Amino acid sequence: MIRYNQRMKLGVISDTHGLLRPEALRALTGCRLILHAGDVGHWEVLRDLRQIAPVVAVRGNVDTDDWAKFLPATEVAEAPVSASKSAPTLSFYLLHRIADLDLKPEASGFAAVIYGHSHQPKIEWKNGVLYFNPGSAGPRRFASPVTVGVLQIVKGEVRPKIVTLLK
Repeated sequence: MIRYNQRMKLGVISDTHGLLRPEALRALTGCRLILHAGDVGHWEVLRDLRQIAPVVAVRGNVDTDDWAKFLPATEVAEAPVSASKSAPTLSFYLLHRIADLDLKPEASGFAAVIYGHSHQPKIEWKNGVLYFNPGSAGPRRFASPVTVGVLQIVKGEVRPKIVTLLK
């Protein structure tokens, strides 16, 4: 479990497949934490994202090279609900494929489930939990837009947004 002790905007990215576009870097600038939901593609993507903010990443199905072995299949990240050092935190559960979700996020106390794989951006609320797929920020696939996500924590509430980089 990873804790961060500042109020922040979270960046969410997935399915870079080794391509970190300048537009994605610009969209994530100002985020205090970046969540990568897998299919990173190359270790350099994580290195470059860390130039902006700390990164929590999970392994996707294309992350099979030796460098990716250190990436977990799932991870939990926490972000405080306010700037106070004693503020309660919100927990975010990361995995690559939503079909692999093997717990009940609402029972586990997660504010959001962050996932990728489909290359389709999606914002959905179920049982008080946000299910958030930022879409694909890497090479264009099918007719899907190229997107990243931003989660803003305001008054203890998570406000999701999809940012379109290329239509």
